[in-house]
Amino acid sequence: MGIKTAGVDVRLCDVGAAIQEVMESYEVELDGKTYQVKSIRNLNGHTLGPYSIHAGKSVPIVKGGEGTRMEEGETYAIETFGSTGKGHVTDDLETSHYMKDANAGHVAIKTQKGRELLSYLNKAHNTLAFCRRWLEHSGVERYQLGLKSLQDAGVIVPCPPLCDIRGSYVAQFEHTVLLKPTSKEVVSRGSDY
Repeated sequence: MGIKTAGVDVRLCDVGAAIQEVMESYEVELDGKTYQVKSIRNLNGHTLGPYSIHAGKSVPIVKGGEGTRMEEGETYAIETFGSTGKGHVTDDLETSHYMKDANAGHVAIKTQKGRELLSYLNKAHNTLAFCRRWLEHSGVERYQLGLKSLQDAGVIVPCPPLCDIRGSYVAQFEHTVLLKPTSKEVVSRGSDY
């Protein structure tokens, strides 16, 4: 419903209300138990920019929020996050994913390993998210010290797993939507949409 509602001059809060109404009208049965689906109120969709996954505007997935309007030419990640828990997530568990802070600017990196890793990341991922496994599969060795120094310098931001209450299930789904003058294009369209 978020994709259907989205468009030029639509208020972001109206997209969030539509998403919540549909999501919370569902239940899911897991292992013989039925759970009410809840929208996760502290996560949202967002605009996308060149090499910037989170480019400015936030698209709520619950009612309320800003009356800011969507504009022609913007690209959005229309995301839904559902939970069988309380509908509120916190950082938890060990971090495996990271992202370069697009606003960090030039920072002097103190360690050679940090400078080498930053050079690799700038070429391979720029500001897009990456995980340690990808570094290993790409042949990057002994990166841990470099990764720590980049985090300490504020150049790399950890993206830890987001968890609701223990024993609950959390799911995420998204599509990328480009707002054109008289239409919208789901650029991530596949067999699921």
